[in-house]
Amino acid sequence: MHPLVSLARRAVEEYVRHGTVIEPPGDLTPEMKERAGVFVSLKKDGQLRGCIGTFVPTTENVAKEIIRNAISAATQDPRFPPVQEDELDEIVYSVDVLSEPERIKDPGQLDPKRYGVIVTKGIRKGLLLPDLEGVDTVEEQLRIARTKAGISPDEDCEIYRFEVRRYH
Repeated sequence: MHPLVSLARRAVEEYVRHGTVIEPPGDLTPEMKERAGVFVSLKKDGQLRGCIGTFVPTTENVAKEIIRNAISAATQDPRFPPVQEDELDEIVYSVDVLSEPERIKDPGQLDPKRYGVIVTKGIRKGLLLPDLEGVDTVEEQLRIARTKAGISPDEDCEIYRFEVRRYH
């Protein structure tokens, strides 16, 4: 298991079992020392069980970002009840480390397999990670991101793209 994924798992397990937030390891890997937005996804039986992230860094390094977002994915995703201790052995984790979002002018600059997308209109924002099962077209990717943001199809909005390094 990759060290970033192992950190996410340890953070969730310690929090669910003991209510404690772990500290980052003393010997940070090069990836853990970076500053970047991070998404942590939890799956159970092949189905999404929680996903929370930040598209820009909110802490001093990726390690702290993973710890915070892993715990939030397990306990704060409004789509799911909090992860229970008896589920921990069934959870499969992935960690996406995001590149800095880049504003684009033309949806032709998107590719749902390579780029994630962020749409914004005022304070409304919607983000969709790249390379998601069932999201095969730019149109579908933008539709889902707009829905998440509450931006109707006929409203103008700003579009950003980003790449991820995905760890399982």
